[in-house]
Amino acid sequence: MLATRRSTLLSTLLMTATLSVAMAENRIDTQRPDAPELAAYGDFAVGVQSLELTNPDQIDILQLDNAQPKPDPLPRYDRPLTVELWYPADASASGDTALKAYLRDATTEVSLEGIGVRDAQALSTDTPFPLVLISHGYPGNRYLLSHLAENLASKGHVVASIDHTDSTYRTQAAFGSTLVNRSLDQLFVLNAIAALAADDAHFLNGLVDTDNTALVGYSMGGYGAVITAGGGVTQQSIDYPWGAAHGTLAVHKAGSDAHNALPDPRIKTAVAFAPWGMNAGFWDAEGLAGVRIPMLFVAGSQDDVSGYENGIRAIWQATTGVDRALLTFDNANHNAGAPMPAPAESYYVNERLGFNVSEHYTDAVWDSVRMNNISQHFVTAWLGQHLHGDAESAAFLDLVPNANDGVYEEKDGAFTDAHTHWHGFANRTAKGLRFERLSAGQ
Repeated sequence: MLATRRSTLLSTLLMTATLSVAMAENRIDTQRPDAPELAAYGDFAVGVQSLELTNPDQIDILQLDNAQPKPDPLPRYDRPLTVELWYPADASASGDTALKAYLRDATTEVSLEGIGVRDAQALSTDTPFPLVLISHGYPGNRYLLSHLAENLASKGHVVASIDHTDSTYRTQAAFGSTLVNRSLDQLFVLNAIAALAADDAHFLNGLVDTDNTALVGYSMGGYGAVITAGGGVTQQSIDYPWGAAHGTLAVHKAGSDAHNALPDPRIKTAVAFAPWGMNAGFWDAEGLAGVRIPMLFVAGSQDDVSGYENGIRAIWQATTGVDRALLTFDNANHNAGAPMPAPAESYYVNERLGFNVSEHYTDAVWDSVRMNNISQHFVTAWLGQHLHGDAESAAFLDLVPNANDGVYEEKDGAFTDAHTHWHGFANRTAKGLRFERLSAGQ
């Protein structure tokens, strides 16, 4: 009898779990009660559209093999890139708010729910909005940071999130393509959007100011962001037999003519979540001295993919030519702050991958929505200062380095001189975080 009851209970639980997944509403716009002040959505309605772009005559990295003679000329192809655009929309916008995205398993398609309305009419404005480029990890897709994309769009940005060919869940291929193409993709998309914005017939005309652009990258997207910001790579990384074949990574070599042309003057700042590469020898002090735009780095102190002390923190310390900051989630791993919450359908073990698919999105210590809200807050403040010239944003970045050391003290409804609790965080909510800053020359 006991065994039967257990069997019945198990069947009921499995049926409940199956129904829960079938009815899943995977929201990307959740705001926890303890979300810091600037995480809140802005005043603009949000529209979302997809763009299909082609970068012509690119080196076909996938056709190269170090075990084979170097072909002359190198094989070339027209490189396709899908881009998702979030943008301020007309206040009357209504309609489909679902995003159709594939999971890390590359086969399961899920629906993500936010506030962005598919193909909504763009807001009519006399003042174009800054552009934010978003670049995902390897593998990833253009929806991985969708929580941040639509949040920023609601605050007055046009956000372009790139599907990097050979690096998405469904196109994942040789790593060398990602190494070479990340920065090239980012710059191409900037140019492509600038061209569309110059077209009187395109909805981006008058809506976006590509001369005032920020770049946000996660993991390999962060690697690309460091290169695009001016961080040239080492000869050692060019020579790796497992990297980009036949020296094709040399296009990003520190001191090369191609790399000395960076950063693009239209890109005013960059945010790099968990940038990969320093722990694998892709940069040194000379290469990182080439970074020429202010950068915000975001890291988990237990990152076992990009490394912390020898990885992200080391990049932050070595980019001595610019003002920069490092936000650390203490005890978080590689997923700190960037990925959207794990869709309900991802909670299963995939035999081909050998792990629970949800692990691609989650952290063992931190709640994903909590990290997303904190990221939304800090990126908003950072862009407020470096894209919008908003003096009030500076207060949200002038903090005691260790949040745990902050003192919350008020008297008669006003903060006292002893008050050092992180600005924008409610009492008792700034915990387990560090925010450190270095100035150019330090």
